[in-house]
Amino acid sequence: MSSEAGQDFRASEDPSSESGDHLIGIDDVQRSLNRSRASVYRYTNTDPRNLNPPFNPRKLNPEYRSDQKDPLMFHPNEVARFARDVLRIKEVTVEVLNSPSTATQQLLGTILEELRQIRELLGEAHAKPANLDARRDQHDQSRPAA
Repeated sequence: MSSEAGQDFRASEDPSSESGDHLIGIDDVQRSLNRSRASVYRYTNTDPRNLNPPFNPRKLNPEYRSDQKDPLMFHPNEVARFARDVLRIKEVTVEVLNSPSTATQQLLGTILEELRQIRELLGEAHAKPANLDARRDQHDQSRPAA
């Protein structure tokens, strides 16, 4: 395998994740390493008999999976380590880019905003009198007489 200088690693970032550990899929790894999909699968530390095999420094180690059907996901630092140590790419740059906002992310943002408004309203209601008679009097005063 040839050495490549200045290889850039680009990964999609999940903006809803707050941990700072943004994982990338097999397609992003393929583009980052400039290798075929088949060769990326050959590099990957997988075993059909063991869902999460032990760390192998000569392989590309995916993140923990709870089910065999879960897609392989990789930490960008692991991809960079593999490129530097195994593929012997001299200069490794890991760059995590924001992915474009999807309809699902926009909907989740709207739901989050509504939940914040509900929490605020509940906080205001909690500050009002807890006595049922006082609440009834307050409610009766706010309604116009018929």
